[in-house]
Amino acid sequence: MNNPPAFPVQSVYIEDQETNSRGMTLRDYFAAKVMQGLLAGLLAYGHDIMWDEIAEDAYRQADAMLKAREA
Repeated sequence: MNNPPAFPVQSVYIEDQETNSRGMTLRDYFAAKVMQGLLAGLLAYGHDIMWDEIAEDAYRQADAMLKAREA
């Protein structure tokens, strides 16, 4: 599965020193967006929050999104 950086940066200069930063991965970015939607829906309808399950669901969906990108 291809998991590139979400917001790639070639080079960053901090105090005249060049550093490279990959930032967050696309998988993490997708999972964060999925989690945001899941939580909004659950909170809107007053459901209990099962944090571990929501995090796992978000990453499963993120993996599916990455797989769909390869098709």
